[in-house]
Amino acid sequence: MSGVTAFRDPIQAASHVVTAPGLGFEISAETRARHLRWLLDLTQIPTAAGREFRVVAWLRRWLEARPGLEATTDTVGNIHVAIRGRASVAAGRGARPVYFTAHLDHPAFVVERVIAPGVVELSFRGGVMEDYFRDAGITLHDSRDARIPGKLTGKLGEARRPDGSPSPFAHYLAELARDADTVAPGDVATWDLPAATIEDGLVHTHACDDLAALAAALSAFDELLARDLGGDVRLLLTRAEEVGFIGAIAACRPARDQRLMPMHARVIALENSRSFADSPIGGGPIVRVGDRVSVFSPQLTDAIAKRAEEIAGAPSTVTASQKNAALPTWHWQRKLMAGGACEASVFCEAGYESTCVCLPLGNYHNMADLANVQAGTNTSPARVGREFISAHDYHALVDLLIACGVSLPSGSPVTALAAKLWNDRSWVLNA
Repeated sequence: MSGVTAFRDPIQAASHVVTAPGLGFEISAETRARHLRWLLDLTQIPTAAGREFRVVAWLRRWLEARPGLEATTDTVGNIHVAIRGRASVAAGRGARPVYFTAHLDHPAFVVERVIAPGVVELSFRGGVMEDYFRDAGITLHDSRDARIPGKLTGKLGEARRPDGSPSPFAHYLAELARDADTVAPGDVATWDLPAATIEDGLVHTHACDDLAALAAALSAFDELLARDLGGDVRLLLTRAEEVGFIGAIAACRPARDQRLMPMHARVIALENSRSFADSPIGGGPIVRVGDRVSVFSPQLTDAIAKRAEEIAGAPSTVTASQKNAALPTWHWQRKLMAGGACEASVFCEAGYESTCVCLPLGNYHNMADLANVQAGTNTSPARVGREFISAHDYHALVDLLIACGVSLPSGSPVTALAAKLWNDRSWVLNA
């Protein structure tokens, strides 16, 4: 059952974080603990595609405490955040704005109809295997923020929206543990999960995807603001990603001269992506070169990888002529994460220079033991569970975003490498 957050002292947890050797300054344990608290707060907020209002309310309070920031909301509710005064200074130097983007929703249920005081019809907005819905427990969050436990009792064969048109989402019936006259259409219901914890370096919580990325973006932004670092760095926080990148698509649809995110921006989409054997949790944030549907802008991907290599003091993997001891203690990864798609593909298709950085994620979309359930080798019924990420990976993502906000190379590392190799070794052609 949901309850009060139980976790090891965040300052104690943060004190074990490996500092990025090339970041240029140290981030204190107290600051790391604050970043962890934001992570725990945000990832336990009920949210769903189109019903992100609770996350937005938390974000508004965070922004109000920082008068050095200015926020703008576009016509569909995406939120744009900038540091006051930096755009004009950067434009005068010919610098391009850098955007960190994250989405505000997570797979969850939305009340479509109240059938009786203790019975509701729910739609599910997101991608989860049908196995996980059988007899699953839920928590309904009403307009007064009361938490009402319940249980799914069946799936409707014909799902329709309130206006009678076919629904693109699966619909389920749920019985609540008590009658509640405060429940109404539009209320959010989530899986019934324990409170968040930090155990052995892992953060187990309700909705890492993508609220952990939001927390990391805010943490990096806060450091850039407080230390007066970097140039024109901005945020784009989107809605309804889990049902098809709808907020990101909307941000790209207006005429180019009317978009709040200018076309010359460099866009770093942030995600939480399912971990595999070659993209382990604890291996560091992943500079993601592509997804299931596309590859991303190579120069921007390389620029971020270059910054990661600079602050780590070493590449992400050893070469065949090196030993594993040569790997840095501040870990990072560079991978093609082809298990799903992300907003970077939408931005690339719209003409932006864009790429993705993600956190490797366990229990993707709250699906515990997912590999075995997919393979049919699970020995017990499929059950939902808390998503989990590495605390090291989270803090390292904050470090990497700070580094990208301070300086992001614009040239091609391949060109620079080729020039160096030619100057150093072209003589062998005439030897």
